[in-house]
Amino acid sequence: MAVTGKTRSVTAHVPVELAERVDEIAERLERSKNWIVKQALSAWLDQEEERSRLTREALADVDAGRVIDHQAVQAWAESLSTDTPLPVPH
Repeated sequence: MAVTGKTRSVTAHVPVELAERVDEIAERLERSKNWIVKQALSAWLDQEEERSRLTREALADVDAGRVIDHQAVQAWAESLSTDTPLPVPH
């Protein structure tokens, strides 16, 4: 997470159980609740940005015809529990 001199408050209503979990972790780590929430929000945003990137990449593969037939994948997956698994489909 990039550190800047400017901050802005964001308010969110969360279930009591979630707030209590934040309290517990903050106490255990000897960090402020603010620090815990910033870390969690930053990690979630990074995860969502990566999920979006991977989705766009997958859609580009589909548009370009880089796909594997569903039946081929299913047959391969089913063969994994046998004595003669099929090679990974391409």
